[in-house]
Order: sequence, then C-alpha cells, then structure tokens
Amino acid sequence: MQIQTQVQLKPFNTLNLEAIAAYYSRIQSTDDLIAALEFAEQQQLNVLILSGGSNMLLPEQIDALVLHMDIQGIEMLEGNEQHQCLRVGGGQVWHDFVLWTTEQKLYGLQNLALIPGLVGASPVQNIGAYGVEVGEFIHAVEVYDRKLKKFDSIPASDCHFSYRHSIFKDDPTRYVITHVTFKLLKQANLKLNYGDLKAAVGDNLTAENLQQQVIRIRQSKLPDPKEFPNVGSFFKNPIVNQQVFDQIAVHFPNLPHYPQANDQVKMAAGWLIDQAGWKGKQLGPVGMFHKQALVLVNYGHASLTDVRQTYGAVQQAVWDKFKIMLEPEPVLFDCKGLIRSHQDK
Repeated sequence: MQIQTQVQLKPFNTLNLEAIAAYYSRIQSTDDLIAALEFAEQQQLNVLILSGGSNMLLPEQIDALVLHMDIQGIEMLEGNEQHQCLRVGGGQVWHDFVLWTTEQKLYGLQNLALIPGLVGASPVQNIGAYGVEVGEFIHAVEVYDRKLKKFDSIPASDCHFSYRHSIFKDDPTRYVITHVTFKLLKQANLKLNYGDLKAAVGDNLTAENLQQQVIRIRQSKLPDPKEFPNVGSFFKNPIVNQQVFDQIAVHFPNLPHYPQANDQVKMAAGWLIDQAGWKGKQLGPVGMFHKQALVLVNYGHASLTDVRQTYGAVQQAVWDKFKIMLEPEPVLFDCKGLIRSHQDK
C-alpha cells in the first residue's frame, strides 16, 4: 500500500473535472484497505471512496484520503440447476463483467450492459436500466464496516435495495465495499419492459441479442465519456403518486410514464428536460446532450461550480413547467471529502 500526495483525479472521474486529492492510494487487496484506513485515522483524515468515478461530482481540492478501489477477481461459488453464485472483486469493470457473464451462459445482467463504473459501486445506488435493477441479482455485499472495524457480508435482504437506493447511500461513510456476490440464472429470462428495447430485440429472443441491442441503443443515445465527459443519466426519473401524475397528464398527455407499485408512477426525466427546452442547450462549458437530454456533458474545462449552475438551471426550468423537482443521481462531495446535499449552496 502506497500513499501519494497531491494527485490529480481528472483521469479518474468520467465528468473530467479537475480535482486534486491531498492524499491518494490505490487499493488492490483487503490488506491495502486496512493499512490505508489506519493511515487516515492516524492523520485524522476523512476518507473518500473512488470507484469508477462515473457517479460523482468532485471539487477542485480534496483535503482527504482518496481510496481508489481496484480489487480484482471473479470466483465461482456454489450453484444448482437454476442458479450460479459468483464472488466478484469491487474493482472489476462493470460492463466487462456483464459481457463475461453472458459468455459464461449466466443471465440476468444483460439489460445493464454498458453502464459505466465498477462492480463495487453497483449496489450503492442499485444501478438499473430497461426494467432491471442490479439488486435483483445480488446475493450479498462484502464490506469493511468502519464503525465496527471488521469485515462483514451483508445479505441482499438487508441492503434495502429500492430505486437508485440502498443502505450504502443512507450511511455512506460506514461501509467500504470490497466484493459483491451475485446469484445469476442459468436459463435466460428476458426482460423486455421497454418498447424500444422490445422492438429492437424482435423475434431473436436470446440473451446475447438482448445484450447486443441494449449496447446498440445506449451507444446511439449516450455519449462516450472519453469524447463527451459525462456521468451517464444525471437525474433520477421522478416517481409520483397517481393523482399527481393525472394532474400533469391532463396538460401533457404524451408524457412517457411507467406504472409502479403502490399507486405510484415513474416519469421520464429526459422527456421533462427536453420539453423544458434544455435538450442540446449549454450554459457556459456545461450542457445537456443533444441526443439525450438526461445526460449532462462537460464540453470544456468546466469546474464543479459550472456543473452546479447548469443542473440547477435545468431543475428550475422543469419545476417552472411541470412543478416537478428533479433529483440528481451523482454524489456531490465537498473539499473535505464529505458528501453534501445538492440543495446546499
């Protein structure tokens, strides 16, 4: 385990924001993790966990210890005729892992292909796409519990997975995720809840084709972070009760929506942003992508202040038109490496 000082994190966050970490360490084993946390405790430093950098907004200076998680490995565990369990290092690239499962004839994650980031970050906000959430296929999450100072394995039932949420978001400084255990299917059960995906798959009802079509659709709509720095979908799709939706739908009958449990309705945030006039619009070096209004892009040398001004303007425009307040997905950090509310000034 090596501690570096004054490390530029621009290559490690997909929005390409310049951010200098006062202290930085790449974590490749649980021993590295323990040593780094002991260093932070001795130096009285906050700890910021950096995974794939695809869901975070960083300030220009971070006076904390940044731990860049890079624990690798895929291990076959027990299985039966229906399921196969896998233990996966948190540093594995998520998309590469999804492709690997399909090659191994293991199913469930195909709808989640091409989502940026690493395996260890996937449970935190319960990543999802095209009617599938990763929590459906997680068996357990292995963590280091900083409060109890011990390693633990948290069953999926105790992770409290919900839409873009888990216990890891409720208590973000307590747990460091080292491995994730998945329980995948040996027989494909295709989820084709979304019309554009169902049409793309057509009559070729195989998991391989489903994965290929997910990749094709995402590539057609979403910019490559290497070309247009972004964090993927920037806002959560708002969920409202049926009465609120009906009131909005009277004036906007074409609003894309998806019925949820408990008389709730999920609305398409990208459509709301488009209708509010922000698709393809920029404010300084930051704007919403011209092919997908849900994606915020750093078109130049944007700072965190630039990013916050732009997404704040988008939120206001959507509120003015629909009386819906969009909630950003990325995690916002301050100069001490602590998570801040997006409502903070």
